[in-house]
Amino acid sequence: MRIAAIDIGSNAARLLINEVVTDASGQARFTKLNLLRIPLRLGMDVFQKGEIGTEREKMVLQSMKVFRSLMDIYNIQHYRACATSAMRDARNGSNIIKKVHKTANIKIEIISGDEEASLIYENHIADSMDDQYGYLYIDVGGGSTELMYYENKKLLYKRSFNIGTIRILQDLVNDFHWDELKKEIQQKILGDKPIIAIGSGGNINKIFSLSKTKDKKPMTAHYLKTVYKEILPLSVPERMVKYNIREDRADVMIPALQIFNKVMQWGKINQIYVPKISVADGLIQSIYKKLNQHS
Repeated sequence: MRIAAIDIGSNAARLLINEVVTDASGQARFTKLNLLRIPLRLGMDVFQKGEIGTEREKMVLQSMKVFRSLMDIYNIQHYRACATSAMRDARNGSNIIKKVHKTANIKIEIISGDEEASLIYENHIADSMDDQYGYLYIDVGGGSTELMYYENKKLLYKRSFNIGTIRILQDLVNDFHWDELKKEIQQKILGDKPIIAIGSGGNINKIFSLSKTKDKKPMTAHYLKTVYKEILPLSVPERMVKYNIREDRADVMIPALQIFNKVMQWGKINQIYVPKISVADGLIQSIYKKLNQHS
């Protein structure tokens, strides 16, 4: 069975195509066949002007046609397409969604921040947790940051905050937003157990790759602070050359590190694991789960 997931975020749109096979023990095995990322940067328009501009609207329509063509080539029978913070906030979001359906035959759902957090939960990240610790899942996007806190493999807290990398770049995150995040962590997450972080999003994935940390090993809070100080003085072109990264990654790395560093400081967290899971992965899992319930 082949399943596709489309995640339209504030910074980029992603199409993930997976093949799912059941092994001898009845367990589903997911194999990635293709992942395509297009930096639409919808948040650049929406968070300043309140709507998606003409040029970016064209990019959305063209991208969705490409996604539809790829899904047809892979003979995808089941898919789910979701849009998050930027499309949610855009005055013309619902109108663009109608155009996408008409021109590319893709139905897009706008999901809330809480639903976004729930999709991450579909990745079964609680399965391998040690009961001695609390685990704070931190998903940093262009428009929002989702936090989920687990103890004893149970989800105890989840919330979405309008603090994202593009919002920070556009000076739309102020002391009120940071104070609210700090209070939530201190009042609703901090407890008796030491906390370990689990990070997701394109920026932390890239920072993890640059760190040369081995898979399934954590990065330290000290390392993230060191990287932040190293990158901060560099211009965007200098970052692109030094780290061999795209412009649309180079400009949002500093805001992403700000978010991770603050959350880890306020949560008294010393280590962060980066399993490279995403909303798109959660979408794949949710589609498969739903299909199984109906079979």
